[in-house]
Amino acid sequence: MVANLITLSRIPVLALIIFLLYQPAAMPRFIAAPLIIVLIAMDSFDGVVARRRGETSLLGSVLDIAADRTVEFLLWVVFAHLRLIPVLFPLIVLTRGTFVDAVRAVAPSKGLTPFEMMRSPLGRFLVKSPWLRTPFAIAKAVAFFFLALTHGLAASGSPALATVNTIAQVNAWVALILCLLRGLPVLIEAPRLLQEEPHQG
Repeated sequence: MVANLITLSRIPVLALIIFLLYQPAAMPRFIAAPLIIVLIAMDSFDGVVARRRGETSLLGSVLDIAADRTVEFLLWVVFAHLRLIPVLFPLIVLTRGTFVDAVRAVAPSKGLTPFEMMRSPLGRFLVKSPWLRTPFAIAKAVAFFFLALTHGLAASGSPALATVNTIAQVNAWVALILCLLRGLPVLIEAPRLLQEEPHQG
């Protein structure tokens, strides 16, 4: 299916971005920055294509989640390895993602969707609300873009380096905080729900 091909094509684009980021010259690093925006935009594009072509499926949703996690996890790790952010960032994101995804994977066996696991109003707001989901996605995209740009400026010796790096760091911290805020309710509320009897359809 076309939508699944778009989803899977994100992986070679990600590989290209990582390759460019590890080049010593400034230009390849600068090229990586807009490619990151393209990579993130592809996440929305594959969903649009799937809905318009009637190709929505369980496989498609699984591939989409897997691609999202791969992109997010690897970029955090790469930027930490390049010493653009503290190693604390990928450690927190990977730990949070592993535990939250593990808990959510059990939800269907209990007759629940991931969002139904949130029973408290605050939990539903933090996890499901677009008021947090959208800023989280934007903060990640801006952080990744400006981190790549910072990396390029570091190689070129540009005087704009400090300003661009500040933007990158602020958005990286915002993304990390939102990541934790959206993950903690799952870890707090889910264990009790997973011990209940499955819902009857």
